[in-house]
Formats: sequence, C-alpha cells, structure tokens
Amino acid sequence: MKVIQFLIGFALLALASSLASATDPGHLQDVCVAINGPKDGVFVNGKFCKDPKLARAEDFFFSGLDKPGNTSNRLGVDETDVNVEQIPGLNTLGISAFRIDYAPYGQRPPHIHPRASEIFLVLEGTLLVGFVTSDQLNNTLIAKVLNKGDVFVFPQGLIHFQFNIGKTNAAAYSALNSQFPGEVTIANTVFGANPSINPNFLAKAFQLPLETVKDLQQKFINGN
Repeated sequence: MKVIQFLIGFALLALASSLASATDPGHLQDVCVAINGPKDGVFVNGKFCKDPKLARAEDFFFSGLDKPGNTSNRLGVDETDVNVEQIPGLNTLGISAFRIDYAPYGQRPPHIHPRASEIFLVLEGTLLVGFVTSDQLNNTLIAKVLNKGDVFVFPQGLIHFQFNIGKTNAAAYSALNSQFPGEVTIANTVFGANPSINPNFLAKAFQLPLETVKDLQQKFINGN
C-alpha cells in the first residue's frame, strides 16, 4: 500500500512540476541563433540553429522600436513585433516584445496569446485595458484605465484587449515569456476562418440571426 501511495504521490508531483513550467522549454546551450535552412544547423525548438561559434552581435539586435507605427487602418492600431523572426538570437530564450501604437480611439480587439503571458507598459496616452477570466471563474471582466508609466499584466491564454480612450495618440510596450507567443484575434478567427465555419453553427453558438453571421463572415473574410 505504501508503495502505491508513493507512486501516486510521485505522479502528482511530476504533473504539478510540468504544469508549473508555463514558459518555453529551457535552453540547453548558451545561444541558439535561428537560421532558415538546415545546412550546418541543428533543429531545436521550432528553428534551426547556427553553429554557436558563428553567433554575432547582429543576431541579438533590433533597431526601430522608438519609431511610431502606421495606425491608418480600420482598427487604428499598429504593432511592431520583436520576436524570433526579427531577432534570431531569441531562439530558445523564451522572451519577446513588441510596440503598439494607437490612433485616437484605436484598439487591439479581443485576442489571446496561446503561448505566453504579457506584461504591458504604457508609454503615452490613456488606455482602457482588460482581460476576461475563464468559464470556471464566471467570465469575470478585469479591466482598468491606464496612463503613462502604468503597467498591467495579461495572463496566458485569456482573452484581453486595449482601447485608446483618449483624444491623442497612445503607445505601449509589451514583453512576453515566449520567443514566438502567437496571436489569435477572436473575431478574425471565428468569422474569417478559411474555409468558413458553417454559419448555421455560428448563428446558434452566438445566438445571432443567420444573416448577421453571414454578413460578419463576409466582412472578416475580405479583411474589412
């Protein structure tokens, strides 16, 4: 009986340890600079790595995060990514960042990052930000108005948003605990899926008239 209890306890401890490791897997060498092809490389964590002895400063560098993005679009927002695609040296390090610029009343609509939590710093402007908890916590909205210098955290995998409620431009920096956190914008994903999700299914799921769903699909499929 004691052996069985020990095995059960060991299994639970192992499960808890695996759940506690929420970021990208730990790296096994000093650097693993990403390269696009397998020649002279080693496949690790989604990217081939160049020989660490060939790493150079440019592999760990990005310039331009001080420059505002172009917010002339339907959402009035622009995002400048700094992940493993821009800095190859981020490969296996489990971090990334980006800058977000907002026109007056611009917004980042509800979205999730499936592989990372996000810490968010306001550089200028006034933003309404928030996230919604899971079904188990009654889909509670946790939101706050942020001003310059304020910091907010969005937990991994939860739907969150930012909205510039001021009459002037706004900007923010975000840091995430993944080299490539991914982004799933809810409306784009649901109504802009290719091929399209059956509109009858969506109409019932969202309790909307069928014609409304078809209209939304037409808008998001066309990128409007």
